Amino acid sequence: MTYRIPDKVQVLGVDIDPRQLKYHDRVVRVSKEFTFDSAHHLHCYEGKCRSLHGHTYRLKVVMAGKVDDRGFVIDFADIKKIVKSRVIDRLDHRYLNEVLPPMNTTAENMVVWIFEEIRRALEEEGWSPRVRLEEVVLWETPTSYAAVTREWMEGQGEP
Repeated sequence: MTYRIPDKVQVLGVDIDPRQLKYHDRVVRVSKEFTFDSAHHLHCYEGKCRSLHGHTYRLKVVMAGKVDDRGFVIDFADIKKIVKSRVIDRLDHRYLNEVLPPMNTTAENMVVWIFEEIRRALEEEGWSPRVRLEEVVLWETPTSYAAVTREWMEGQGEP
C-alpha cells in the first residue's frame, strides 16, 4: 500500500456545500466506553463480595438519534462530558456504598442508577428527545456485566 499526501485540504463553502454535510436522515447508534475504579461490599450475600473489595469497572453507553445538519447524532466529546460529570467523577476511586443512593451496590442496581443519571442529563441539557439513551452496560469484571436498555427501562419488551 502506498500513502500519498492530499494535494488540497477540503474547504467548507468552496469544495463542499454546508448542505452536503448531512448525508442522510437515518437513525444511527453511537457508543463510548469508560473505565473507573471503585470499592464496595454487598449486603445479604455470602460470597467473596460481602467483604470490602474493589473493581475496575468498564462502562458502555449507547445513544441513538438522527444526525443534525453537520452529520452528528451527538459529539463523542459531549457524551464524554455528560458521563464524566454525572457518573465517572462521582464514582471513580470512591466507596460506592457511601456515594450511591441507599442500595445494595450490585452491578444490577448500579447500571439502572447510571442509566437514570445519563438520561436525566440528556433531558436537562436539551439533547432529548432528538438523542435517546438506548443502552448502558456495566462490566464488574472482564467477564461479568449487567445491562439495561431503553425498552426495559420504559417497561416495554421486558425479558
